Amino acid sequence: MNQMLQDPQTEAAQVETSQVAPSPVPQDPATGHPRFAKPQRVAFVQACWHRDVVEEARIAFIKEAEARHLTHVDVFEVPGSFEIPLHAQILAKTRRYTAIVAAGLVVDGGIYRHEFVADTVIKALMDVQLRTEVPVFSAVLTPQQFHETEVHYDFFRRHFAIKGVEVAEACANTLLGLERLRGQVAAGIVG
Repeated sequence: MNQMLQDPQTEAAQVETSQVAPSPVPQDPATGHPRFAKPQRVAFVQACWHRDVVEEARIAFIKEAEARHLTHVDVFEVPGSFEIPLHAQILAKTRRYTAIVAAGLVVDGGIYRHEFVADTVIKALMDVQLRTEVPVFSAVLTPQQFHETEVHYDFFRRHFAIKGVEVAEACANTLLGLERLRGQVAAGIVG
C-alpha cells in the first residue's frame, strides 16, 4: 500500500473534512457485481403449465440477471416441465448459450405421481449439463401440496419470484467461476 507522508496540519484537515462529508454511496447497485470478460447469453426455458405462477421466476430472473451483467436472455416456452429437458439439450447443442435456466411447476394432478415427473426432469437436466458442458439451472419446483386456491397461488407466485432471484445469482456466479476456470486451463495453470 502506498502512503504519502503529510504534515500534521494537512492530515488533521483531511480528518475533519472526512467527518463532515460522508463518502458518497454508489448510485448503481449493478456496479457491485463482477463483470464478465466475454458477453454471456442465457436461455430461459419456461413451462406454460401454471404460467401465471411460473412467469414470476422469469420476471425476477431477468431483473436480477441484468443487475449481474447477464443482459442477453432468450425466453422459450414449452407446454409443461416434462418438455423442458429436450428443449434444453437442443439449445445447449447450438453452443449459442453459455447457460440454460429451466422453470416449471410440477403439481399433483391426481392422475400420475408428480414426484416421478419432477425427478425425471431434474435428472434429465443434469444429464444435459454433463453431456454438453453447458450449465443448466433448475427452478422446476414440486410442492408437497398445491391446491388451486388464491392463497396457494399467491404463496407460490412469491416463492417463484424468490427462486428467480436465486437462480440468477447461481447462474451468474457459476458463469463467472467457469470463465475463470477455463482461462486458467487455457493458460496451463490448471489441468
